Amino acid sequence: MPHGPLSLPARLCLLAWDTTKLKVTGASQVPRLVRAGALTELAQCGLLADVDGVATPTDPDGRTGDPVLDGLLELVEESRPHTWRTWVGLRTRVTLDAVQAQLAADGYLRAEKTRVLGVFPSVEYELDRVAAVDGLREKARQVLAGPLPVDEVSERDAALVALAAAAELRTLLTSREWRQYDERVAALAERSGTATPALRQAVREVRSAVAVAASGAAGN
Repeated sequence: MPHGPLSLPARLCLLAWDTTKLKVTGASQVPRLVRAGALTELAQCGLLADVDGVATPTDPDGRTGDPVLDGLLELVEESRPHTWRTWVGLRTRVTLDAVQAQLAADGYLRAEKTRVLGVFPSVEYELDRVAAVDGLREKARQVLAGPLPVDEVSERDAALVALAAAAELRTLLTSREWRQYDERVAALAERSGTATPALRQAVREVRSAVAVAASGAAGN
């Protein structure tokens, strides 16, 4: 499911947009979902590894060339060790702000400068490329529903759908519809980390953290 240079966190950020209402769905979950995408992509690139449940940088000089991913990698390197679950929820606004700014620079979002309480400068985003997001959503649904066998889906595309499912992202399916694909989602989640056992563990930990956060948000 190639979609240009968009990273996994950028695609998850776009998928959270409801293109009919032109607003973000489940906004409280999006920062964690985007962070989870960034952690997963860094793990899939081999720049973060699972060491006894801790997200651990593998190469002090390793970089992806993507400023959002590299910014998170630097944050992990400069911080004390944390588990994957902690990183899914720790300082998530840093990653979301960077992704949104990147998407605005690429023309997917439009940045609108505002002031909070008429004093403090802030930025709000509007969706600009509705057709591109609709196309991204349709391709994600194809990965979820098939007919492409799971073992022929790329690890990044499998991770996209597995993380969206963990958050029960309603821009793709309703909660009831997501449950109809439990087996397929489980297989896609395993596909997300097929390279090594450590990667599989990292993906499981990240997905679990997203699911717990989504469950807590639904209960509030």
